[in-house]
Amino acid sequence: MRAAFFDVDETLLTGKSMFEFLRFWLARCGDDGTAYEREAAAVRELSARGMPREDVNRAFYSRFAGADAAEVRAAGRDWYARYRARPGAFVTAGVEALAAHRAAGDVVVLVSGSFPPALDPVAGDLGADRVLCTTVDVGADGRFTGTVTEPMIGAAKAEAVAKTAAELGVSIADCWGYGDHASDLGLLRAVGHPVVIGEDPVLTAHAREHGWPVLSQAGGGRGRP
Repeated sequence: MRAAFFDVDETLLTGKSMFEFLRFWLARCGDDGTAYEREAAAVRELSARGMPREDVNRAFYSRFAGADAAEVRAAGRDWYARYRARPGAFVTAGVEALAAHRAAGDVVVLVSGSFPPALDPVAGDLGADRVLCTTVDVGADGRFTGTVTEPMIGAAKAEAVAKTAAELGVSIADCWGYGDHASDLGLLRAVGHPVVIGEDPVLTAHAREHGWPVLSQAGGGRGRP
């Protein structure tokens, strides 16, 4: 048995699920787009100030504090149903690679800084077996506290991949990994068969040096649900 680990945003989806879902959620709560632009700008500012990506991830999910978790999960299903019907919603090479791993009987694992309400519908649709992602605490009242248990960013991805391979009883040297961003480098280094999606300069430099495959980030659709 082997496992294939896939980053999600811009590796399988052409969009960024965190922001795509935030826009959808705020609109569902009555936003005309103003609140979304304000919130997205605040997150971008944190990044521009040099805040570590893990802390930016925590700050992003603090915006869901007080939201009913069941309602957010339902919104995630509705968001994805609309998202997947869009032209160019999926990175063709990434989705085709995932389908090939499924056909080969490999365990397919999604690894993402996004959170379950946005990722679970993706995993169900694409046929992933596991999801390793950022988790946000839910209180006894069924509402998100806004506190992140662990952001699945950077080094945490590589650690989660190694732990999951061990749990599955598979050799990590036989596993595959797919990523599009420099923050996925740890994940790609952890596996025996790393594959770069797109043209990130850090990843493509490593690909040239080590002979890693590089796949196109071009998008395509998968049809309506």
